[in-house]
Amino acid sequence: MNWTIAIPEIVLACIGMAILVFGVLRKQDSTLLCTMFTIGGFLIAGLLVLTRAGGLGFNGQFVADPFSAFNQILILSGAALSLILALDWNERQGIARFEFPVLMLFSTVGMMIMASAANLMTLYLGLELQSLALYVLASFARDELRSSEAGLKYFVLSGLASGLLLYGISLIYGFSGTMDLNSLHQLLVQPSNASTGLVVGIVFVLVGLAFKVSAVPFHMWTPDVYEGAPTPVTVFFATAPKVAAMSLLLRVMGTSFSSLVGAWQVLVVIMSLASMILGALAAIGQTNIKRLMAYSSIGHMGYALIGLAVGNAAGIRGTLVYMVIYVFMTAGTFGCILAMRRSGRAVEQISDLAGLASNDPGLALALAVFMFSLAGIPLMSGFFAKLYIFLAAVQGGLWTLAVVGVLTSVVGAFYYIRVIKVMYFDAPAERFDPRPASLSFVVAATGLFTAFFFLFPAPIVAAAQAAAGVLFH
Repeated sequence: MNWTIAIPEIVLACIGMAILVFGVLRKQDSTLLCTMFTIGGFLIAGLLVLTRAGGLGFNGQFVADPFSAFNQILILSGAALSLILALDWNERQGIARFEFPVLMLFSTVGMMIMASAANLMTLYLGLELQSLALYVLASFARDELRSSEAGLKYFVLSGLASGLLLYGISLIYGFSGTMDLNSLHQLLVQPSNASTGLVVGIVFVLVGLAFKVSAVPFHMWTPDVYEGAPTPVTVFFATAPKVAAMSLLLRVMGTSFSSLVGAWQVLVVIMSLASMILGALAAIGQTNIKRLMAYSSIGHMGYALIGLAVGNAAGIRGTLVYMVIYVFMTAGTFGCILAMRRSGRAVEQISDLAGLASNDPGLALALAVFMFSLAGIPLMSGFFAKLYIFLAAVQGGLWTLAVVGVLTSVVGAFYYIRVIKVMYFDAPAERFDPRPASLSFVVAATGLFTAFFFLFPAPIVAAAQAAAGVLFH
């Protein structure tokens, strides 16, 4: 059965259960310890992912390969950054409970299973484990109406998406007789084997997964959940689950249905175009910086989908590089948003950043770096992310996507640079409260990565190349 290839997930799940028991026995004073244990668990899982042997396990339902390893390391990084940012915030907001890191850990286990799924059933189990924890996390600040509303909205819409996904899986199984991704690939090498029912099933699976990456037109939940959830949870939503869902999309489409590119490519192109356009235009009128980041993430998922639309290894490599850069610049941006506190209260309006450059030049510089990167200004990491994606689109002959991508980047630059203008040229507002060392560490680390990525892109691009080589074989 070869269960040893799932050791990172098994160990992480066991650590989660141990922390849960420890937290219950220690009662309320255990939050910091539980968080530290969880971050330690992420480190151990990361080392196990890097050192395990590849192969298939659990009768072909679980796979360990360069693609799953690449995405799992990125998922663990996003989760760890979110948890470090939550340390001080939860304390100040009065929601520091030991269940928080435990929920994050179990959600991360679900995401790691998603990245290693070699069967549609494993895929669904991983997805549900991830989602169940996210429902609770979104409404974790239970005394706040906004947070409860965010959790409820995510629960209702995510339940709908899961239903669509499950319906798609049942259609695929009904019309092909298998749920194994490799068996489906071998069956569909002859495109004549693809019955209409199977293609409809593929469309439903695509829709269910598009919801998880918040691609248009399945993006409705994103702005409300981003704004309403506690900000560290928003960081988590914006990083790790996006990577997990994108890796699932890439694996399912790039393994099982790679020979049917013609059937689903148009759908992905439409979702990509719509996400880029909506992300660019809807963000212009936003005054709340968390909502601005929600529309920004919809746009960025549109760019990442270009790689899938290209439908070859170069496109997948572009998407993987994009996701690495996106996770770090998004985590850093939210780190700066978490630093926005006055008199112990969190503030979220863009106008609250007025004159930040004179009050706190370090924070202003970091946020400026992230904004320039999100806009895709040359030499920042965001520029290279878009460069790899657009190159793949041009080489694949998808000129429309590349041109629309460049145009929406120009439109998007307006609202990113407006934030910089408010910080550097508006009359200074009241100073922010002093920020904790954990937050400064995340902002500094992600800021350095974002600013100096151009000096060392080779290791990440090479790892993405190796991961992409697994798909579209």
